[in-house]
Amino acid sequence: MLKKSIASLMLCSMALIAADKINGAGASFPAPAYFSWAYSYEQEVGSQINYQSIGSGGGIKQISSRVVDFGASDEPLAKKDITEVKVLQFPSLIGSIVVAHNIAGIKDGELKLRNEVVADIYLGKIKKWNDAKIAKDNPNLKLPNADITVVRRSDGSGTTYNFTSFLAGVSKEWKDTFGVGKAVDWAVGIAAKGNEGVTSMIAQTPNSIGYLENAYALKNNLSRGVLTTKSGKWVAPSDDNFKAAAKGAKWSKKDDFYQLLVLQDSNNAYPIVAATFILLPTDKSDMNKKIVTFFNWAFEKGDDAIIKLGYVPLPPETKNLIREYWRDNGLI
Repeated sequence: MLKKSIASLMLCSMALIAADKINGAGASFPAPAYFSWAYSYEQEVGSQINYQSIGSGGGIKQISSRVVDFGASDEPLAKKDITEVKVLQFPSLIGSIVVAHNIAGIKDGELKLRNEVVADIYLGKIKKWNDAKIAKDNPNLKLPNADITVVRRSDGSGTTYNFTSFLAGVSKEWKDTFGVGKAVDWAVGIAAKGNEGVTSMIAQTPNSIGYLENAYALKNNLSRGVLTTKSGKWVAPSDDNFKAAAKGAKWSKKDDFYQLLVLQDSNNAYPIVAATFILLPTDKSDMNKKIVTFFNWAFEKGDDAIIKLGYVPLPPETKNLIREYWRDNGLI
């Protein structure tokens, strides 16, 4: 009898643990932030957030088929897609996509790359590090006479969506030939999965270049290039310049916060800044309330943690607008 009682208690405990577990999947872009938030949340509240970094394409697919409790994507869904997939959408934080390289003797923030030059590298038109277009802007650097190894994503990626939005905005040839998307038919490059894979590939490949979320570059001590603003001013990958771009966001509940932040007009705006988004199924109200409780906690207590990782927290007024959106949909 005692054994049966103990077994019954264990089953009840396991059921409670399972009930407190929230499963999410998607973008690798914000994954370090979500991991940090989830760890602190479990320590403080006791609820477990399990997040799988599988890329924005995977996150959209898994929430569309209701495999996970929430999806995550760096590509915001337009109204027609939100209606079709039947989800709610809101931003969780802001990050930046940096152009990192592995060139012997060239440190972080030393290499200057005009936005048009980055596009020409990914178009396969600039093939050598000592190409005249790169050398002109870097007279004091010892650029090697070496082939540029281009690294890009292999999976459906919101990071790629924002990066190709940037390329299309600075190069008509890129826009007309390859366009914008989570996955495109790349002209050149070796493929790697996730921001994690791109980070590893750059780190182990001499004379390589690639695009990735700033948190990954900082954590792995990768050297980042200096790009140009929309108006052509040199702009370093710094917190102040990321924030300058983030200030250009014009959030609206009416379109479920659809917004791109690349190539903002501000004089100091870093050119490849992006928000990342959470997708909630409209038919899972009870679970959505638990998820919203987690993100509300993150909005209140998680800013310091993600700033240390290299992200930009949402402004207070944006967080309040998101809370209104949650309230409008009966989640708080």
